Amino acid sequence: MKKLLFIVNPKAGKGAYKANFGETLFTMHSAGIVPTVRFTARRGDATDIAKNEGEGYEIICCLGGDGTLSEVIEGVVQIPEVQRPPIGYIPLGTANDVATTLNLPKNNMVGAARRVIYGQPMNFDVGTFGGKGNFTYVAAFGAFTDVSYETPQQEKQALGHFAYVLEGMMRLPKITKYHAKVEYDGGMLEDDFLFGGVMNSTSVAGLIHLNSDKIRLDDGLFELALVKSPRNIADLRAILTDLRERNYDGQTIKLLPTSFARFTFDEPVAWTRDGEEGGAYTEIELRNLKCAVQIIV
Repeated sequence: MKKLLFIVNPKAGKGAYKANFGETLFTMHSAGIVPTVRFTARRGDATDIAKNEGEGYEIICCLGGDGTLSEVIEGVVQIPEVQRPPIGYIPLGTANDVATTLNLPKNNMVGAARRVIYGQPMNFDVGTFGGKGNFTYVAAFGAFTDVSYETPQQEKQALGHFAYVLEGMMRLPKITKYHAKVEYDGGMLEDDFLFGGVMNSTSVAGLIHLNSDKIRLDDGLFELALVKSPRNIADLRAILTDLRERNYDGQTIKLLPTSFARFTFDEPVAWTRDGEEGGAYTEIELRNLKCAVQIIV
């Protein structure tokens, strides 16, 4: 029998886990897996559970959204490397960017549980966030970055990804520009930006989509994304066109592979980390931890 630590966020998907939780546990047990279930009660619980209880289990599995997965990974990287178990992910949330990237069944608990049972671990890079912890798939500032956690929950449930885009569009009239110097592997850019950040994902909040055949999640490199601040309506239209057409190598949007990125601002700028508030900084450096964890796919 294989021991599995099952970390469950009961609030994910408005408690939708209840409908198929019994069948999910039965599916695991029938495959020779003994799950030990732990429920989270507050932000940060998943990190503490994974860090303090995860050692000794053959799999750590989480049920929830990308935020729950991010917390679990934050805990797993604090387990000694030779004893880190692979991570199973049963996505139950709104955006599920990581699930999209990994092609995991979304809002299908039993199907995702079978993937955890019969899938294979793959290496996955993790990012350091200026000594303030780690991030799983995106750390960013500027336009749209606060949409993930400020969009009303009922809109998320009703509209899914489009809720993020809609809320972001409504904010455009009050978007501010951010003057930044950005250092990265082999280069430096300084300009006014509408958005900036680093990603290890093919999908971020329904806004940026990358071709999966061009992105490696275990190569020690982020995708550094920078969107120049528009000077007029024509520039703004060009940005929206490039986003829609996935043109990430033009005049408005730059996408660059790098193992690190250092951002310097004139004044403190607010960041988000995996869709959650990440604090404000005048200078911050993000670095790639190559193959820090394994995720079952």
